[in-house]
Amino acid sequence: MKLTAVFEPAHEGGYTCFVEEVPAAISQGETLAEAKANLLDALRLVLQCQRELAEKDLSPNAVRESLQLVEA
Repeated sequence: MKLTAVFEPAHEGGYTCFVEEVPAAISQGETLAEAKANLLDALRLVLQCQRELAEKDLSPNAVRESLQLVEA
């Protein structure tokens, strides 16, 4: 699976960015390269936080498995 990063020039300079498929993953940077690196960090943090929140609500009998999304 591929995700879509959107980079928009900011009025004050640099770029703002977000991941279309993960609305909470947003960031910014002075250059496209910096914005992309910051966006990847933001995406990792969003996914990590979601995992931690979900784990709090799991029942003791829940079965957890890793999933890997591979493009067909």
